[in-house]
Amino acid sequence: MQPLPIPFAPWVWRNVGELLVRRDTGSPEVDEAIRSDDRHERPDIGLLGYEVEALDGTIGRVDQVNARVPADCLVVDAGTWLSRHKVVLPVGAVARVDHDAKTVHVDRTLDQVRQAPEYDPDAFDAEDYRRRLGEYYTESYRTRPA
Repeated sequence: MQPLPIPFAPWVWRNVGELLVRRDTGSPEVDEAIRSDDRHERPDIGLLGYEVEALDGTIGRVDQVNARVPADCLVVDAGTWLSRHKVVLPVGAVARVDHDAKTVHVDRTLDQVRQAPEYDPDAFDAEDYRRRLGEYYTESYRTRPA
């Protein structure tokens, strides 16, 4: 009998220990996020500006607006210099964090992330948006390439 697969938990960090050994960048974005946000104890604030690496290439960077959303997700600027395109990654998609390279590695493809529901600051706290986002990533976990 094969063991049951571990269910994907989109809103839970896989390894919080990686975040706790972060190196604060001392960047203006991080300093501003800490000053302007009473949730300065969040371990993910130190990830602002980190590159986000998918299974098949670079997606973008953790956006500074990340300091204004719940700690169970990361806002990624996945656009180009011509277009703005921000997406939300539930933290369960983060495979690992490399603080030396300032890179967040996710276990999704570029297309899977870029096709996710776009970040909408007006609807982000809406239960329906978070449900759709969780369902999207849970399904992408089932269909991701080997």
